[in-house]
Formats: sequence, structure tokens, C-alpha cells
Amino acid sequence: MPEQKPLILVIDDEQDFREILCTKLQRAGFDTAEASNGEEGISKIKEIKPDLVLLDLKMPVMNGAEAILEIKSDPAIKDFKVVFLTNYGEAQKEYVGLNEKFAKEVGALSYIRKTDDLDGIVERVKNIFRASPSNNSGNR
Repeated sequence: MPEQKPLILVIDDEQDFREILCTKLQRAGFDTAEASNGEEGISKIKEIKPDLVLLDLKMPVMNGAEAILEIKSDPAIKDFKVVFLTNYGEAQKEYVGLNEKFAKEVGALSYIRKTDDLDGIVERVKNIFRASPSNNSGNR
């Protein structure tokens, strides 16, 4: 039986960005799923049990900050790995440190700037899997 590809759930309200990022991730060897807001994303996490969640901060219905607080307070899904996707924060060192601190304080692994090139985003995702080989795929 072939090894199961890591499943990444992309939660973002920008459909074009979601589709392009998912296509890039699939070409890099990942399976992907999509959700358009935090509320839909939480339902999908419970349903598909992804290995990694890429969560946009700024969305309608339920934003990323609200979504991660709900994820981390739900015993059934609190251990899922979440990385924020954000347009916030310039590449200046002081902002990078603040964004990393915020991400860690609310329970995310890190954050990825959506303004980074897509190949760079895919590389960051690969590095996350290299750094923490344990995943949730056994739950699927």
C-alpha cells in the first residue's frame, strides 16, 4: 500500500489564493483540502483530520484568531498543527519577532506571510514536516 501523503487544510477566504496554493502544494507531494472561513475550517478539521492547517487571519464569518482559540479549546482538535497565513507584518525584524510571538502565544506553530512567493510558502510547509515528523495521518 502506498504511503499516505500529508493532508493540508488551507483555510482562506480568497478563493484564487486557496486554489493556487493548493495546486502548488499538490505538485510538491501533499494532499489538500480547502475551507473559506474559520467556521467551515473547524468543521473540516473534525471531518478530515489534516496533518497541517494553514489558517488565514483575516476572514469573514470567523477570523483566524477566533478560529484558533476555538480549535485550542476543543479537546477533540486542540492538538492539530496550525500555521497562520497573513498579509500582516513587513519583513522587518521587529515585526517578524512579534508575529512569531503572537502565533506561539495562541497555539500556532508559526506564521507564513501570504506575500511571500508561493515556492517559498511550499518550502516553509516542507520544513514544518521535516521538523516534526509526527503527524495526525494515523487518525484518517
